[in-house]
Amino acid sequence: MSSEQPVPHLYPGSGLDASLVPTFTAEPGMMPSTTLPEHELAPELAHQLVRDELMLDGNARLNLATFVTTWMEPHAASLMAETADKNMIDKDEYPRTAELERRCARMLADLWHAPDAVSAPGCSTAGSSEACMLAGLALKRRWRARVGSGSGRRPNIVMGADVQVCWDKFANYFEVEPRVVPMRGDRFHLDAEQAAAHVDEDTIGVVAILGSTFDGSYEPVADICAALDDVARRGGPDVPVHVDGASGAMIAPFLDPDLEWDFRLPRVASINTSGHKYGLVYPGLGWVVWRDVPALPEDLIYRVNYLGDELATFTLNFSRPGAHVAAQYYQFLRLGRDGYTRVQQHCRDVARRLADELGALGPFLLLTRGTELPVVAATLHPGITHYSVFDISAGLREHGWQVPAYTFPAERTDLAVLRFVVRNGLTHSLAEQLLADLRRVLARLDRQVAPLHDARTDSSFSHTGAPSPH
Repeated sequence: MSSEQPVPHLYPGSGLDASLVPTFTAEPGMMPSTTLPEHELAPELAHQLVRDELMLDGNARLNLATFVTTWMEPHAASLMAETADKNMIDKDEYPRTAELERRCARMLADLWHAPDAVSAPGCSTAGSSEACMLAGLALKRRWRARVGSGSGRRPNIVMGADVQVCWDKFANYFEVEPRVVPMRGDRFHLDAEQAAAHVDEDTIGVVAILGSTFDGSYEPVADICAALDDVARRGGPDVPVHVDGASGAMIAPFLDPDLEWDFRLPRVASINTSGHKYGLVYPGLGWVVWRDVPALPEDLIYRVNYLGDELATFTLNFSRPGAHVAAQYYQFLRLGRDGYTRVQQHCRDVARRLADELGALGPFLLLTRGTELPVVAATLHPGITHYSVFDISAGLREHGWQVPAYTFPAERTDLAVLRFVVRNGLTHSLAEQLLADLRRVLARLDRQVAPLHDARTDSSFSHTGAPSPH
């Protein structure tokens, strides 16, 4: 009997010996881009080729443009891999995954001071965009129930110009007039006076942003609610508030516990957050919670029966992996309030140190210093005309750093800024390396006579299109 082992082949039937032929000489002549390949590849080769394609992507840890989590503990990443095959929508087949979702929603309701965290409706979503759509739909249905379906009236929603593009999509897709309050002067987001001035009987709600993606600042949710309370007391419309806490709803409870922005304010009807941002889970996971059962219209809810129990479902997406919910529950279990406080405080400490160092460099005027979201937004002193923030962004990219430069929206398009987002994983050591590279870039730019990049030629970042700040 022969002791020889079968010869492995890179291509079945090709005769190519995998033990003799180097991987890179066995690749297809050109990577397919328009048609499906005719023949299969060995898994090792396919894996290597795809990894090679991805090598030119940026380093996620050095991406200071995104709010999205780019580092998780190995245990959490392993748990996600183990649960990627569980379909979140299949409550009957995966009842324990459904139970973890319910636990997380209740924990968030409690964290945000819902009157009864156990009964407050809430669910996971495929990111904050879906969560915002669901919250907006609930506001619209409540308005429609109040005015009548045959009224012929057109609903509107009031929001600041700093909202993420998902709110523009909501208004477009669900036929709601967007009343966008523009930025003026040094007012970069919605304030109480403008919110009250823009509402009427057809306003389904006001969107307040807890953490603007433009500069990291909190909108004054309590002041907005107080102004709307006053409108209602004077006989005006009784308008609910939705808090888009995509980032801030997982920062403020831990670092600003005395700040009233959540369900402690009776006018707040719903809150969303991104589990994949400061919830510390890889993308894409969102959450939305309503203050109580009446805040979520019954006609938006579908009932699913599993194991003799009835579970409410009210998401727009259908099949998606349960891995993100498992990872969120892991993070809640692993860190608790104390752990989240330490992680978010570290991010804020790094951001504030980064702000101090940027201010000391000389060219920058700081708009925010990381005292709310751990975000630093900076523009250049008016006297600097030989380079732009877009030149700085391009220079940092040569060192591997992705720091977005962009202009503010209508009424303040004259203002161009750099924005540094600090997330879990950006250490003090990495921040020091960033500052060292920034000093090198500034030294080179000081020798320029005119900017090389500006808002017309730079496309590294956009608040109204891809790549999205969310």
